[in-house]
Amino acid sequence: MGTLTYDSKLTATFDDRVLAHLQIVIWAKIRRGEPFSFTWTEPSRNGYGRTSIWISPNISLAFEYFGGKTPLINKNWVNALSKSANSPGGLQLIPEPEDVAP
Repeated sequence: MGTLTYDSKLTATFDDRVLAHLQIVIWAKIRRGEPFSFTWTEPSRNGYGRTSIWISPNISLAFEYFGGKTPLINKNWVNALSKSANSPGGLQLIPEPEDVAP
């Protein structure tokens, strides 16, 4: 389990594989100077809490991974997450689609 730390104040835990895909999408948006929201649920908290943050180039983010190896990247998932991030509702953590080989 890796962590995403937002503005040195909020820390969220995600599976390393999930976090790697989120990092690709988030870095791409930040690199282009595109602020956006990111919302996810946290079943590990009391009940099924939901957290939403505003991500922009002016806010510090840190991605910390538990494992030492980079997970394999599913391009279909990156594309689906990117589409979500570009929508009016912002980035939503969606289930991983099947990775179809080219």
